[in-house]
Amino acid sequence: MVQDVADFLRRQAPFDVLVEEELAALATTAEIEFHPAGELVIAGGSAPGEHVWVVRSGAVELLDGERVLDLLGEGEMLGHPAMLSGMPVGLRARASEDALCYRLPVTALAPVLARAGSGISTEERARRRGAVDVAGVRAPRPGVGAAPDVSHRPARELVRREPVVCAPHVTICDAARRMTVGGQSSVVVRGPGGELGIVTDRDLRSRVATGEVPVDAPVGAVMTPRAFTVTPEAFGSEVLLDLLDRGVRHAPVVDASGTVLGVIEDLDLLATDTQAPFRLRRAIAGAGSVDELATIAAAGLGEMAISLCDARIAPTVVSTILSTLRDALVRRLISLAIAGLAPAPAELSWLALGSMGRREALPSSDVDAGVIWHGDDGDPRMRRWAAELAAAVTGGLERCGLRADAHGVRADRPLFARSTDAWRAAVRRWIDVPGAEVELIAISVLFDGRVIWGPDEGRPVAPILEIDAGRRPGLLRLLARLAIAHRPPTGFRREIVVEHSGEHRGTFDVKQGGVLPIVDLARWAGMAAGATPTGTPERLAAAARAGVLPGDDATALAEAWELLVGMRLDHQVAQLRAGEPPDEHLDPRTLGPLSRRYMREAFRAVGTVQRRIAAELQAQQVFGTGR
Repeated sequence: MVQDVADFLRRQAPFDVLVEEELAALATTAEIEFHPAGELVIAGGSAPGEHVWVVRSGAVELLDGERVLDLLGEGEMLGHPAMLSGMPVGLRARASEDALCYRLPVTALAPVLARAGSGISTEERARRRGAVDVAGVRAPRPGVGAAPDVSHRPARELVRREPVVCAPHVTICDAARRMTVGGQSSVVVRGPGGELGIVTDRDLRSRVATGEVPVDAPVGAVMTPRAFTVTPEAFGSEVLLDLLDRGVRHAPVVDASGTVLGVIEDLDLLATDTQAPFRLRRAIAGAGSVDELATIAAAGLGEMAISLCDARIAPTVVSTILSTLRDALVRRLISLAIAGLAPAPAELSWLALGSMGRREALPSSDVDAGVIWHGDDGDPRMRRWAAELAAAVTGGLERCGLRADAHGVRADRPLFARSTDAWRAAVRRWIDVPGAEVELIAISVLFDGRVIWGPDEGRPVAPILEIDAGRRPGLLRLLARLAIAHRPPTGFRREIVVEHSGEHRGTFDVKQGGVLPIVDLARWAGMAAGATPTGTPERLAAAARAGVLPGDDATALAEAWELLVGMRLDHQVAQLRAGEPPDEHLDPRTLGPLSRRYMREAFRAVGTVQRRIAAELQAQQVFGTGR
């Protein structure tokens, strides 16, 4: 039994740096506890700092009253804030599912962890933590309840209690004490110039409880400087995706005067049972090889989509979460690839295009991508370097189960790998002399693009390439023609038209016939309105505000888009559960009467807008007018 405990601890940070004798000695002090789901592991108010628990299997919730502050999985410690502060345990810990824990006495643990904290870099410790974090991505438990709908609530309404704020010179011990008294999992650190940093419960676990930093050091020694903050007006869905994109779990809410109103945590935005995105994001960032990333993606992406749907997270939010995690996967693949290449001759940016650029990817979505570099397009060194990077990243994505675009929108193809000047020249040529369909597709996916890695990270692609649709009536006409090219699959009496032969007989392609027409309409309308967002709902809203689309039409299209995204996601999650590859082919016979009715109404709304745009295009041709 002692050897089993030692073997388990050896695989977990910070125990993974202990020598065999230290592991064996620590394992002999461990008490094995089994807690059925719902039973308390730690009762609040218990004696200060006598034990620390390590979760062997299952999951344990940290509770402030009945509010869940954190969910700890395999290999994670609890009880360390009381050990650090010397105060009674302020929070309760409860098994959220059957949990097996090792209880270790502080008298045996602290000296060993102090030795473990020396001689290992913070970066190495973070890498080792990331390597085991994939174990925390668990399949959803039966009976998962619905998550609270916070998508459209402003941040000010999501703040639950007063924040804990201190100065950088306050000791870590005192900061831990304040966190314990305040029932918080973080403390905001305000610098002399008003700048904000943050220290979280995980910082205490990973750097202080391990002995890397002493408890009497100033809290500024372990804080994350320049904390990510949000305004009180930011919506919950925006905050959630920003946290996920940055790989952090806390965001101070700061008003215009600089006052910290509170701190929003990931668990304020997603239910306890749906924390897989944050665990998966952490695992991706810590992966040390493409093999690790492939294992993480295989273990986590599909199960995460299922668990989010089980928790009834809005399909549009699920789609954006999937896109954000794919961004993180691409960034990590780029970092791993660059480590094996010579220095780049010029700066390069990686472009997420198509559904990835719009943050509207689903399990079936392939990966549209491109690259742009700031240098001579004819430089063979840069072209060769970009090709090697693109090949490595594209191959890595394939190993992670993510297909490159079947239509050639790929960073490893010359059409989508150019210098800034070459890109601008190509776009002008495509607009002024429209030719092949592939070039029209290229223009459309560029309008949907975002830079997700490189010097222009976070920017839309269109401004970088100096594409201003508002000043180019010809370009708007091209986008309008694309917006009416895909018609909804409805025929006589508005019945849904299905395929009558082939592999998908009796089904219809919900993406091609339902989603893409709305995406194309939103792109045209958003560009005509001068909107910079790339997402479909944001473009429709901007078009309504600018008067490009009547408000009723914009609302009808947005509702149709949400309905169809939900149907696509439900269909694909059912396929994932059955072990089948997700696709876009829905069988109308599997839908209830109400769903079929809603779908027909959605298609009718799309067709109405398309017919009006077609009439406007025809009028422009007859009378020579421009929009």
